[in-house]
Amino acid sequence: MKPNTQQLNDLTIQVRRDILRMVHAVNSGHPGGSLGCTEFLVTLYQVLMDRKEGFDMDGLNEDIFILSNGHISPVFYSVLARSGYFPVPELATFRHINSRLQGHPTTHEGLPGVRIASGSLGQGMSVALGAAQTKKLNGDNHIIYSLHGDGELQEGQNWEAIMYAAAYKVDNIIATIDVNGKQIDGPTDEVLPMGSLNAKFTAFGWDVVEILLGNDIEAIIKGMTDAKERTGKGRPVCVLLHTEMGNGVDYMMHTHAWHGKAPNDEQLQLAFAQNAITLGDY
Repeated sequence: MKPNTQQLNDLTIQVRRDILRMVHAVNSGHPGGSLGCTEFLVTLYQVLMDRKEGFDMDGLNEDIFILSNGHISPVFYSVLARSGYFPVPELATFRHINSRLQGHPTTHEGLPGVRIASGSLGQGMSVALGAAQTKKLNGDNHIIYSLHGDGELQEGQNWEAIMYAAAYKVDNIIATIDVNGKQIDGPTDEVLPMGSLNAKFTAFGWDVVEILLGNDIEAIIKGMTDAKERTGKGRPVCVLLHTEMGNGVDYMMHTHAWHGKAPNDEQLQLAFAQNAITLGDY
């Protein structure tokens, strides 16, 4: 049975605690974007994706997720662990030497759930399209889900891939853009304004769904269900997910300052006070 909204909210809070503990322990990592995407990734893995038990790199006869903005690895690792891909206590090895949980996910570490190494931004769209076309060649009707940062779209490779997807009618992909309006150097509109992402994706031949409440689980389910219903109709699907960087921790919200900065001891406790234990810390 799929978890209900309360169970998803409880998991979301616990994942937030995992993120905070991981980056605090090694005084490095990217909590802001991780916290902003927590509701999305929890809902994706717990409700939306058609997943098989276990993990293999082929991903036959199941949905596949590609993380392009790999610096939000803390939320990815936490959701994978709490979805059964590897033991939750392994989260304590985040960014340690010889750990499978490096700052950016890598495939050679052999961590279940990780399908691509995602260091340089802008490459995940191309990988996702390759996986989507492979599924078509294999007669596999499952969906490729991918996640990208809005600042990441400043990389040109994305737009070559976006153009390609529409030209070749790759209609078994749902590419979600985390639209939080912030990147490591400041607001995206100040670093490099991109105008209307909806208008751009539409002009490039994509079908676009907007989720305005990107940190609301029920809104995510509704919007992503709509996106899924649009697949298989000749056009790739883009979801513009409007989130708040640092969501769930008041002093991390409404600023880009926590894009890549870990909380100190006092700040960690303030964050924990806003996110009480629900499922147990690792």
